[in-house]
Amino acid sequence: MYFLIISIICSVSVSILLKLSQRNGVEIPQAVAVSYPVAAVCNWIFLQPKLLNWQIHTYHWILFLALGLGLPAGFIVIGKAIEQVGMIKTDAAQRLSLFLPILASYLIFHEQLSANKIVGIALALMALLGLLYKDDGSKGKSASAAKSVGCLFGVWLCCGLVDIVFKQMAKAGQEFAPTLFVAFILAAIFLMIYLCMRKTRWNAASILSGLMLGGLNFGNILFYIKAHQHMQNNPSLVFAGMNLGVIILATLVGSVLFKEKINGFNAAGIVLAIAAICFLFYGSMLHGIIEGF
Repeated sequence: MYFLIISIICSVSVSILLKLSQRNGVEIPQAVAVSYPVAAVCNWIFLQPKLLNWQIHTYHWILFLALGLGLPAGFIVIGKAIEQVGMIKTDAAQRLSLFLPILASYLIFHEQLSANKIVGIALALMALLGLLYKDDGSKGKSASAAKSVGCLFGVWLCCGLVDIVFKQMAKAGQEFAPTLFVAFILAAIFLMIYLCMRKTRWNAASILSGLMLGGLNFGNILFYIKAHQHMQNNPSLVFAGMNLGVIILATLVGSVLFKEKINGFNAAGIVLAIAAICFLFYGSMLHGIIEGF
């Protein structure tokens, strides 16, 4: 359980760091570009990916390419969304993306959906609509509202698609550690090329932020893996606990520390998101909670 709590703290800390970046002259693409080499080094040290049979990975180059582009794109969109609408709704939208791979399991991979998952998907869709609702009270702010909705939808879509690619990699027999290592390296390369083409001017704040971002991002992954290993008989508890924990902690931090405000529809969306996660992972969750403690 302690590993899961640390993973939740690392995940929310990433959002806090991105939130604080707005005030300190940090360029999000620069920070994200620096974070991936840091994460790759941490991956090499702590997960020790086996790359001896590297030819095997070339068979799935399209999937690796998708991860190399999708991971940094998702991070940048998350940063923009936090800047635009705050970390409460952004983290909730990010966690709601889990219903996309579940839906893909049915539509693409032809897996059976239980009644709980069907209800969970329906609740997740309603929760997303609640989070996307923005009451500006003025027609003059319609452009801002559209941008906010676009950011949240982008977070939901990017994170969901990346999860689907990871699931496809797992089905193809790829081990997680080397897959993650190669994806981190590709993400760093693509972002560096993009920044060079833009002739970006690097600054110390962005580099320092990137170093911390890479460490926190990998810490989230590492302790999430350890939580699964420690509670291997209760995977539903880990999945549900991670998503519920992030939504609840981000809501508390966003409202108390950053004074973020949400309207009634947004609050209902967060409640529905929690309900959706409970339904999606209902199976052994209650038993897992008892066993986990």
